[in-house]
Amino acid sequence: MKSAIYAFSGDPITYGHLDIIERAAKIFDRLVVAIGVNPAKSYLFSLEERTQMAKKSLLFLKNVEVMSFTGMLVDFAYENNIDVIVKGVRSSKDFEYEMSLHSLGESQQLGIDTFILFAKPSLAHISSSAVKDIQREQGLIQDYVPAYVKQCVEAKISGQYLVGLTGEIGSGKSYVGEKMLELARKKGLEAYNIELDHLSWQIQEDLQEEKYALVRKQITDLFGAEVAKADGSINRKVLGEIVFADQEKLKKLNEIMATPILVRLRRELKDKKGLIFLNAALLVEASMSQLVNYNMLLLSVSEKVQQERLLGRGLNQEQIQRRLQSQYNFLNKKKHLEDDIAKYGQGKLWILENDSAKEQDIQKTLDSILLYFGL
Repeated sequence: MKSAIYAFSGDPITYGHLDIIERAAKIFDRLVVAIGVNPAKSYLFSLEERTQMAKKSLLFLKNVEVMSFTGMLVDFAYENNIDVIVKGVRSSKDFEYEMSLHSLGESQQLGIDTFILFAKPSLAHISSSAVKDIQREQGLIQDYVPAYVKQCVEAKISGQYLVGLTGEIGSGKSYVGEKMLELARKKGLEAYNIELDHLSWQIQEDLQEEKYALVRKQITDLFGAEVAKADGSINRKVLGEIVFADQEKLKKLNEIMATPILVRLRRELKDKKGLIFLNAALLVEASMSQLVNYNMLLLSVSEKVQQERLLGRGLNQEQIQRRLQSQYNFLNKKKHLEDDIAKYGQGKLWILENDSAKEQDIQKTLDSILLYFGL
């Protein structure tokens, strides 16, 4: 059985590393992923944390074993009876560096060879350093690292613990979100409830930056002059009547708003620490569960209470049905979330019945969330 070692610092492991590992695992019968310590480097994560992130990220590869080591890599390879070291190379500079390391390894006369795999061009820009730099500026790193690693990086660099808060319309998301903040702060914890709908409203009505004016014009051009107020802002009530009556139009509006909302979300997250709820009805439908690392608080509500709440908002039965048909129902949201958690091996789903949730029920759910994050 042919074995090989792929060694790196993993501070943190990225999709670039995972690609090299997955390709090497197809070539060798057994691949040891070795997380090492370079005395010349200072690390964000401890050796134990780096090893754990790699283990969680590589569970899907059955012939891959994750180990940690100290000292010379060639000695580690020799002691584990492995005579091939796999290296990933992104550039000519990387190649020259790995060639010099190969020569140094050969000088130890242990019979250890080097196997080079070139990084895919689409992944060559990804590095552990880039991940940390982006997170420090509150950028989005979900395309750079797996969800569990993203969660670890957010906690370590930004002190942030993200949870999605979602449910059908009329399930009481705003109330539960604010109650969670109240109870968390009673414990002396920082906590925030960011409503993505409010970010959308700001873009459509208030923000004066040039790009948001262009977004409003794009909405007006697509849905008609009747959605615009005299000052150029969007009449959300008129727009809602249009998009909730037509699934394709709602989809187009969501496509227009997706990037602006993410930009505003980055600004909202900046310098916030602690437990942060991202609150939106369409988190699951818009494939935004990855933003919260598949950690989601899902509210349920009976049809009777839901109807009462929506009628209380001044909606008629036709408007209520259109809005309900524009999103997943509770069971669909639950299934999609459970499927994502199983697929990515990361995340947690909490369910809270919110017909008339008592404070102790919300407190119990909050305690479970805090326990999950170790807060």
